Amino acid sequence: MSNNEYRILLVDDDEDLLRLLSMRLRGNGYEVSTAESGEEALGRIPVVRPHLVITDLRMEGMDGMAVFDAIRKNHSALPVIILTAHGSIPDAVEATKRGVFTFLTKPCSSKELLREVAKALSLSGSGSARADGGEDVFWRRDIITQSTMIEDLLCKAKLAAESGTSVMIRGESGTGKELLAQAIHRASARAGKDFVAVNCGAIPDTLLESELFGHAKGAFTGADRNYPGLFMSAHEGTLFLDEIGDMPLALQVKLLRVLQERQIRPVGSTKALNVDVRIISATHRDLEEEVKTGTFREDLYYRLNVVSLELPTLADRREDIPLLASYFLQKFSAETGKKVSGFSSEALEVLLAGSWPGNIRQLCNVVEQAVALSTTQVISADLINNAFRDVPEEIPSFADARRKFEQEYLVRLLKITSGNVSQAARLAKRNRTEFYKLLSRHHIAPALFKS
Repeated sequence: MSNNEYRILLVDDDEDLLRLLSMRLRGNGYEVSTAESGEEALGRIPVVRPHLVITDLRMEGMDGMAVFDAIRKNHSALPVIILTAHGSIPDAVEATKRGVFTFLTKPCSSKELLREVAKALSLSGSGSARADGGEDVFWRRDIITQSTMIEDLLCKAKLAAESGTSVMIRGESGTGKELLAQAIHRASARAGKDFVAVNCGAIPDTLLESELFGHAKGAFTGADRNYPGLFMSAHEGTLFLDEIGDMPLALQVKLLRVLQERQIRPVGSTKALNVDVRIISATHRDLEEEVKTGTFREDLYYRLNVVSLELPTLADRREDIPLLASYFLQKFSAETGKKVSGFSSEALEVLLAGSWPGNIRQLCNVVEQAVALSTTQVISADLINNAFRDVPEEIPSFADARRKFEQEYLVRLLKITSGNVSQAARLAKRNRTEFYKLLSRHHIAPALFKS
């Protein structure tokens, strides 16, 4: 990937320094955007989608470490370099402990800056998140998105793919867990070998062991030949265990042994076979809760959950709905031979306002039905409404969404503190008087939360 395909965001309240750093970086081919405050930088990140942020430490308002903390919370795979004229060893140690990529003291030479920039970009995996055709995106070709949330997730997925560690993908049904698993496989060193997927909840418990580990001829009634099993089919490749939370406890023990010993023993066989498989698992269950209740083994959970990636619901990435709907429209139009060219503006509004409990799978179904029943070139709102099984949920106004968040936040604090207003105010970092005003505004009585 060449330098002109990397985007860098510079943050500093010193215009002269911004101009100087911009010239240095642009002179070496980088695409540079600038912000004169931390607040402006955080607003630009979703738009610019930088591969690297370089920020001054001392700024009016939000300083460099506050910018870093906000980035780490919402864009954890995005590397940050901090510059300061007030640097000290304790500052540098503290910054790097918290995850800052590096800490440079101003004025730094062009050579030193460019060396650290190149290092940050090469180690971060950030460049691989681009989907604008600027680089080979074969590994993520099936993932259609313009969501910053998904782009950040893909950065983590690329890093995980290159590391070779076990990955657990979480997300509701229909969010695209298998597509992400396939992308990780294609981005890994095992891309030339097989990707094998199995749904642990779709195979009867009595057959799942044989399906995974294989069986010898005569091992049970109907076993008229040797069967290698899915682990051997995925040898030197990737095995995707979907709905791992549905795996019975007895089989969890055997899976753990396979992961520890890297050997399988087919059902009915006395011979162990060496196997080299990378495991990606997926679940919509709360496995931490299942570990607590004893329905999922804790040791297996930690073996599988080395890197955890969580796919958002479609409702949380509504900016992708027009893209995905257009993709499905083209797909089903081609398959049916119908010349359907698009959606009416009203139909798009209905799609954007949907609650989407079935996520992308439901969107696919809705568009397929609309195309099948369409008699015109443009999909109408009526066709979309008829395809919904539930009433579309309106997107709330900003004021309504903020009011709902405040109310839920206050209720949560009072639950945590059992109605202790002083303690709740401290947690919210608000004074007691202001906190009481918030409670009054939302008609919340602290007494209701007392033990």
